[in-house]
Amino acid sequence: MRVLVIGAAGQLGVDLCAAFSNEALYRADLDGSDITLDVCDQSAVQRIIHDLRPDIVVNTAAEHEVEQCETKPARAFMVNATGALWVAQACAQTGARLLHISTDYVFGGAPPQPLRPYGEDDPPAPLNVYGASKCAGEHLIAAICPDYLIVRTAALYGLAPCRGKGGRNFVETMLSLAAAGREIKVVTDVFTSPTCTLALARQLRLLAEKARPGVYHAACTGVCSWYEFAKAIFEETNVQTTVTPAKMADFQSKVRRPNFVALENKRANEAGINIMSHWREALTEYAAARRLSTRATAP
Repeated sequence: MRVLVIGAAGQLGVDLCAAFSNEALYRADLDGSDITLDVCDQSAVQRIIHDLRPDIVVNTAAEHEVEQCETKPARAFMVNATGALWVAQACAQTGARLLHISTDYVFGGAPPQPLRPYGEDDPPAPLNVYGASKCAGEHLIAAICPDYLIVRTAALYGLAPCRGKGGRNFVETMLSLAAAGREIKVVTDVFTSPTCTLALARQLRLLAEKARPGVYHAACTGVCSWYEFAKAIFEETNVQTTVTPAKMADFQSKVRRPNFVALENKRANEAGINIMSHWREALTEYAAARRLSTRATAP
């Protein structure tokens, strides 16, 4: 099987490449892991996908720094919508299966009542430019590529640096604040499904191989507040620190953010191919992998 991973050097891309490492794997990235590719360059997308003729294309490329998307909406839509369109178009022309990574932020405007995690059939209602641009990309993909998998996930963290967020994710930010002795205030009124890229990469490979075309959710199971997640991070890493509960209103932001974007992997469950672990179990795995990685790089 020939697999092209776009965004191969990113936080999720690194784990995806490991998940597909026993296949004929092609790594594409802005920095040129193997192949230099900008999804905004239509001719380059066409050339590379037509030349390689992959069976599966996994597109992780995204403009996902929420505040930057708000101030530069044209760039956000260029990457998250138009770039997704160019990839989908090339996949449709070559017969490749497209697995496109989307986000929980397509939701948030009107949480389900009674409150429950969002399923794939719940209507998107994004609150900000990032969510709207990703939602637009979903529609363009579905309109042009017959063999597509749009996979929404949530609150990602992984061992590889998150380049779009200065190299850090929420876990590493919390640990960095603790190491610096800084005050740590975390919201108790915003809820999500924290998802480790180690677990997600395994699920994405299974979906790529087994799932029927359509929209899927792939997030670690369970729901927690960011405050609960922060407390669990310090428990799993044996770091002694104080976490102060706060409210979303305590933090000034120019960007509207949803306060509930937990996801349910309903379609994968129904198909018998949901292997996502509970968020706490995934955090335990991450903490163990992080310790091993730290030992391996220690002088």
